[in-house]
Amino acid sequence: MSRLGIIAGGGALPAALAAADPDALCVAFSGAEIALPETRIQRHRMEHLGALFYALREAGVTRVVLAGAMSRPALDPAALDPVMAALAPRIMAAMQGGDDGLLRLVIAIFEEQGFAVTGAHDLLPDLTAAPGLLTGPEPTDTARADIARARAILDALSPVDVGQGCVVASGLCLGVETLQGTDALLGFVAATPAHLRGRGGVLVKRPKLGQDLRVDMPAIGPATVQAAARAGLDGIAIAAGGVMLLDRPALLAACEANGLFLLAEP
Repeated sequence: MSRLGIIAGGGALPAALAAADPDALCVAFSGAEIALPETRIQRHRMEHLGALFYALREAGVTRVVLAGAMSRPALDPAALDPVMAALAPRIMAAMQGGDDGLLRLVIAIFEEQGFAVTGAHDLLPDLTAAPGLLTGPEPTDTARADIARARAILDALSPVDVGQGCVVASGLCLGVETLQGTDALLGFVAATPAHLRGRGGVLVKRPKLGQDLRVDMPAIGPATVQAAARAGLDGIAIAAGGVMLLDRPALLAACEANGLFLLAEP
């Protein structure tokens, strides 16, 4: 059986993948904060992608999964190895655009090097949800209208590679997720004066149209639910099979404790 390489970023997902496959080789870039013991991680500089590819092959890795949050690095041109030097023009050009374009290039680079790229949800199928109400009260007609409005906003933004999350309350868009992430979006909504926003509202999390779900699949966790509650929302709607539920038992318990619905839509 081929060995798995986990290219680990921040958050709980790399640790969950590592626990599910103890033989997997866990790799992280220098300086990244990873929720795994350093004894389980092999560190590499971003400038030394050639050395990374060599190390993966030497360890028998044929499949890789990119898991967890990763920031855009500031590369040192003087430190590039020959492989990275050859790739740098393509990477720098992609870094001027949105995340989706950059991540598509990352997938292409690993595939060009002979590695199969798989999605975390393919390795841990319970990460995503089937359609239906997962927990909480049945969404009201107003909430369902807000979900439809948020979906329309996200669909409209997909062509410009912006947004996996949107908050709508009584038809009003209170915010769209940008580079700062879902927590920042919900913090912004929580700070919005009541006379501008009214009551309630929903957070909708969905992949962008045409997004490659092998990397950067949207995710929510217990902290997302707590932030949604602080923002005064009524619930969260996600794309069934298209959003990862991190620490699912705690996430569902947080929804129940705060009276929020969690709805998975086709």
